[in-house]
Amino acid sequence: MDNTQLLNLLNTLTIEEKIGQLIQLSGEFFNAGAMAVGPMEKLGITQEMVQLTGSVLNVLGAEKVTTIQRDYMERSRHKIPLLFMADIVYGYKTVFPIPLALGSSWNPELVKWCNRLTAKEACAAGAHVTFAPMVDVVRDARWGRSMESTGEDTYLNSVFAKAMVEGFQGDFTPGESLASCVKHYAAYGAPEGGRDYNTVDMSERRLREEYLPPYKAAVDAGCELVMTSFNTVDEIPATANQWLMDEVLRKEWGFDGVLITDYAAISELIAHGVAENEKHAARLAMEASVDIDMKTSCYANQLKPLLQDGAISQQKLDAAVLRVLKLKNKLGLFEDPFRGASIAKEQELKKSYDSKSLSRKAATESLVLLQNSKNTLPLTKETKVALIGPYANSQELNGLWAVYGDKSQVITVKTAFEEIMPSDRFKYTQGCALLESLDGLGDFGFFTSEANVLNTDEAREEEKNKAIELAKWADVVIFAMGEHTLQSGEAGSRTDLTLPKIQTDFMNEVLPWVKSSVLLLFNGRPLVLTDIKDRVDAILECWFPGTEGGHAIVDLIMGHVNPSGRLTMSFPYTVGQVPVYYNGFNTGRPSNGSTHSLRFTSRYLDSPNEPLYPFGFGLSYHVAEYTNLKLSHTNMRADQEIEATIEVHNTSDVEGEEVVQLYIRDLVGSVVRPVKELRDFQKIHLLAGETKQITFRITEEMLKFHTKSMKYEAEPGYFEVYIGNSSDNDTCVQFQLK
Repeated sequence: MDNTQLLNLLNTLTIEEKIGQLIQLSGEFFNAGAMAVGPMEKLGITQEMVQLTGSVLNVLGAEKVTTIQRDYMERSRHKIPLLFMADIVYGYKTVFPIPLALGSSWNPELVKWCNRLTAKEACAAGAHVTFAPMVDVVRDARWGRSMESTGEDTYLNSVFAKAMVEGFQGDFTPGESLASCVKHYAAYGAPEGGRDYNTVDMSERRLREEYLPPYKAAVDAGCELVMTSFNTVDEIPATANQWLMDEVLRKEWGFDGVLITDYAAISELIAHGVAENEKHAARLAMEASVDIDMKTSCYANQLKPLLQDGAISQQKLDAAVLRVLKLKNKLGLFEDPFRGASIAKEQELKKSYDSKSLSRKAATESLVLLQNSKNTLPLTKETKVALIGPYANSQELNGLWAVYGDKSQVITVKTAFEEIMPSDRFKYTQGCALLESLDGLGDFGFFTSEANVLNTDEAREEEKNKAIELAKWADVVIFAMGEHTLQSGEAGSRTDLTLPKIQTDFMNEVLPWVKSSVLLLFNGRPLVLTDIKDRVDAILECWFPGTEGGHAIVDLIMGHVNPSGRLTMSFPYTVGQVPVYYNGFNTGRPSNGSTHSLRFTSRYLDSPNEPLYPFGFGLSYHVAEYTNLKLSHTNMRADQEIEATIEVHNTSDVEGEEVVQLYIRDLVGSVVRPVKELRDFQKIHLLAGETKQITFRITEEMLKFHTKSMKYEAEPGYFEVYIGNSSDNDTCVQFQLK
């Protein structure tokens, strides 16, 4: 349809039909007969409004989708198709590593291809919209949804936001692409205390400098939808925040796509204390230009009375409905309501070698080698290996938000080792339980996974004794440990970021018998590893690595692949440091370089200020030296560029990939500036013994910030340039912007 036809369609709709387009309900509302009565009564919505509903939440599978769509279209007066939206975050049936892991690849092009393949799989199952990417900047590892972000850095998250949107949406070819819904707008990743759904409080400058840019990058990349966040911004819940939604997102950034709430967010305005009742809540959301009400009855029951009272305008309602119709039209749903949903294609893609190959590559690039003392890794096939731990033979490698992932496809670490190791050189036992129990993790419905609990004292003692015997036999013991799936993700906030006690107690009993040790970590956030770090020889951060995780891990352990992952979120020395991140402010009394005595500087008495492992850090089997950092000029004007060059020399006989990172510090500003900020990076391949000269272009745009007057500009002055292999790099050169 063209725009005129859409407007004509809009003008033929009744008030009830218009309101229906702004409502999203879950799949149980579309079951036939009595099965739908319970959900309708619970939500307080009529059968008539269900039949007018514009979109469906988290129903996938070609057979289900086509049945619901066909039945709906038969009853629809205007034949306006349903939109099917779902949480397809980092894979559909084939699961890729969690986004925090994908960020550690520092390879946005790879991530784009992962999302492109995910879109194909999900389209075959009937999906039209994915609630991804999540681009929230996260600096507090206590927050469970750290796993869904690409990390703590504004620039890097912006780069990945663009790549992910482009991957999902492609050129909107039916059957190949999804409309992308960026979330959670805005600043959801900065809740007080790291507690999910909690208050967010920050200045407008900090919001604009550090938290808004990744969302804008997604909008600039063409994302079709934006999801409101649960938190407050300037003490106003985002879903009712007219400045944030209408002034910044729509008018300032020019976003004219669909704005959808997170689950039940409009009715939650009452609990927040800004709305008296559902009618008031609906008015506030509509005033903020929110288009779709996800899973409440607020719009369904209250928009018509608000119109009749004159509390909202017909123009406001029509604008929201038109945005929804435009999205359906852009997706081609008026021509083909099923848009490529195909049972046959679902089955074909399920067996795709390409998807598994890409999942394996993504996982190998996402794993981060944190420690490798005594060059413990890589191993050889002659090494006697004992694999011990609750994650050694577990298929629970997908993480919490792989809602539709096929766990039966997941390759375990044990399986991957057995494929390549001689049987007399490899042995396995579970060793210990993952947790004592699932108590306290809450009821998470379809997210619930295996408890992995050894239920009796006898079973625990038997496993411990087996592990000790294997430790005596082995040259190397590999411990596969980590968080339970339910300990991270949404509502997975924690104050204790160490490994579960049952696991550390077990390791303490086995380690005295171990000759050499490797710790594999499976988790959805940075952990505190201070107590265990010096007790093992090597540590490999595996995250939740997805379908091909087992193969990827063994590829690295055996040296088939050289580790190249680098952290995008700092690992704290202790939980008392968080939020901890590399690009904070210097303060007037820095712990290093202050004229005051050490006691009266900004520091902890019982811990370093620095994280245990900083942003950008990761080891490889090769060793790279960075030398000859130079600038093409030491003076720069606004219309000029400076080239920064550095030589990177692989001093080893192993080829590998290096993530070369460029940081800039603005030494004096009208407002305080971070100690350094990532401004560019290159992932390069180095042959054994090879030296490459790497060049970065520094532009005025890279020097801009929100100045004292809130104008976004670069100020004249001196800047330091750092190029190295992590944020913890002190080698720099200086230039002046005139």
